[in-house]
Amino acid sequence: MIVFPNCKINLGLNITRKRSDGYHDLETVFYPVPFTDVLEIIENRNPDSGKSIGEAFTTSGIPIKGNLLSNICLKAYRMLKEDFRSMPHMLMHLHKAIPSGAGLGGGSGDGTFALQVFNKLFDLNISQKKMLEYAARLGSDCPFFVYNKACLATGRGEVLEPVDLDLSNYKIMIVFPAVSVYTGGAFRKLTPAEPAKPIREIIKEPVSNWKDQLVNDFEKVVFPDHPDIAAIKQELYNRGALYASMTGSGSSVYGLFEKTATPDISFPKEYLVKLLQLN
Repeated sequence: MIVFPNCKINLGLNITRKRSDGYHDLETVFYPVPFTDVLEIIENRNPDSGKSIGEAFTTSGIPIKGNLLSNICLKAYRMLKEDFRSMPHMLMHLHKAIPSGAGLGGGSGDGTFALQVFNKLFDLNISQKKMLEYAARLGSDCPFFVYNKACLATGRGEVLEPVDLDLSNYKIMIVFPAVSVYTGGAFRKLTPAEPAKPIREIIKEPVSNWKDQLVNDFEKVVFPDHPDIAAIKQELYNRGALYASMTGSGSSVYGLFEKTATPDISFPKEYLVKLLQLN
């Protein structure tokens, strides 16, 4: 089975409180974006004997840092295998197009799509509620990809509420400057605070009203250290974006443009730039 795990953007991101468990409470809206990886999963059986011959995981596209044996897709498989012992061994191939460490949730999407593939392939009959629980065990952003539609996220990002938000009249330009932002360090520099206006209320207004209201708190601590990221946001506005923001803790920045717009923007050749129609 072949699936196409998409990424997400954050519409606003308020860090509201540091919790006693060391995590932070936040408020954001996740929105799906049709920029995808490719994940293929099949049973790994000997073609002659039909016997399972072990699990295997391969990749192509953007190189994945770290030990492949700890990849989130394998974690998803092993987690389900604990509860469904009869699941056969799998052969998985992941083609990465979404950059890691970009604030786009590409890894979270990969892991959650893998969970859903296993559920379909082997008729595990996992309910949506249970799937959300499995996804939350994989990572804070993962439950969003079970819904994969606009959601208000609170808690650590795992408490989700679908919201009525349609951005299909807009194009999105995503710019990844190939710069890594250390999320833990960015969190330590932030001072949590309740926003002046809840994101839930802001997104009800026209996109053209978002600029001075819908903020990503991480920009306050990331931009001074990475002026090149701040410059991307300003250039998107200079070229006609109705709204622009960093997503997650960075380092990708996106701009929302009218559907009929053809933004003429030139970024350095090492930047990854995608212009897409939102759904």
